[in-house]
Parts: sequence; structure tokens; C-alpha cells
Amino acid sequence: MIEIPHIESLRGGATAAISAADLDVKTELAQETARRWFARTLSMRSPLDPALPARPGRPEKPALIPPKHMEKRSLHTEKGRIALLHALAHIELNAVDLALDIVARFTTERVPHSFFDGWMQVAFEEAKHFRLIRDRLRALGADYGDLPAHDGLWQAAHDTRNDLTARLAVVPLILEARGLDVTPPLQAKMRETGDHASADILDIIYNDEKGHVAVGAKWFRFLCAREKKDPSATFRELVRTNFRGPLKPPFNDVARAEAGLTPSFYRSLVSVSQS
Repeated sequence: MIEIPHIESLRGGATAAISAADLDVKTELAQETARRWFARTLSMRSPLDPALPARPGRPEKPALIPPKHMEKRSLHTEKGRIALLHALAHIELNAVDLALDIVARFTTERVPHSFFDGWMQVAFEEAKHFRLIRDRLRALGADYGDLPAHDGLWQAAHDTRNDLTARLAVVPLILEARGLDVTPPLQAKMRETGDHASADILDIIYNDEKGHVAVGAKWFRFLCAREKKDPSATFRELVRTNFRGPLKPPFNDVARAEAGLTPSFYRSLVSVSQS
């Protein structure tokens, strides 16, 4: 049984989960805060809520290194598949904190309660994803922390900490949407190598991530409508201002469109971001 601290409010539970360095505590806090919020047994905020940390809590390992120093390995070896799963575990761990940060940081925004329902569902599922991948790593004789990882994802959160519309543009509509592009080919490669257990986990993640992008697109459009702004044009403007990397094809246009992210949002950014 995992001991978790008392959850005072939605913001308090989300903040405590972000701050937790023990990853079992972090994922359990995220899921328990979600359960209590869905049951409507938590207030939105409390005067006793802790302050949001500048960075999420993390164990001593993995070592964080620049993305360009990450080693590339073939999926046709077990070491290569472990390296990929480790990288995915790191992405999912960051995704837990990113979803919780949207909740904790923006509880004073003028948005309906269903906004927080959506993001706590995302946080709950990202915690599930991290545990699934970590369990798979352990089944292969490895664990999260055995290999280095990079820190680019949290930087995106830091850069958009003062603007909810920019946060939605960058995190769900670029970073999560990228998962819709790259996951199906990874699944196929895992199955080619006979690693069906890992491919099955990727299938769960892929289907959940469509919903996460949809939550981002829904609330991005909501905020744009409230400000009487064109969503596609606003997205492109925010990406140019707040996102450092290029948008790289190929895109999974069908899955993106199912989630409410049509090509008018991102197609014209490819040449701009790569020039």
C-alpha cells in the first residue's frame, strides 16, 4: 500500500503530485486526486495548498542530458527496445506533471469545471501509461532511471506558464499530437521484432492520446471563441512565439482530425519552422 499525503483540494493534490520525487507516490497521488475530484469530494482550491514548485519532483536517476546527446539504437535488439521504452516512460512521466500543472496553475482561470475534469482524466491516464511502461521495462530486466533522458518537455511547460492558450497550443496540440504521428510506426516495428507485449502497451497509449489531444483542441477552441479569435491563425501565431523546435512531417492527419486538430492548424508551420 502506497502512503500518500492528505489531499486538501484539487489544486493541493495536483501540486503535491507534481512535487513528489517518489514516482509511485506521484502516480498514486495523481490518480487519487482525480478519483476524488470526479466524485466531487474535493474543493477546487484551499488556503492550505502548497506553492507550485518550479520543477517537478524527480528521483536521482535518470541523468538528464541534452536531446542531441541521446544515443539512437535499433529496435531489432532487446537493448534498443529497452532504450525506446525508457524514452517513452520519461515522456509519460513528464506528461503526468504537465497535465497536473495545467490544473494546479490555472485553477483561477474563468473556465468551467469540466475543463478540470478533462485534464484530471488526462493526468490519470498518463500515470497509468507510465506504470504500464515501467512494468514492461522491469519484465525485460531494466527499470526507469537506468538510462539517461532529456529535459525538453518540461521546458515547454515553463515557457508557457503565464498563458493558458499558449500552454494548450504547445503541450497537447504539438507535443501530444506528435505521439499520434510516431506511435503507429513504432507499434508496427515492435510487432515485427516479436515484442507483442510492448506493442500492446503502445496501442493503449495511442488510443488514450487521441482523447488527450481532443481535450486540448476542445479547450483551445473554447478560449479562442471567447476572445473572438480564429483558432487556426491563433495556433500558428502562438507556436511561432512559444515553440522552439520544428514541426516535422509525416503527420497522422486522420488521427489528428479525429481529435479536432485539422491540417489548417499545422500544415503551414512546417516550412516556416524548418526554414
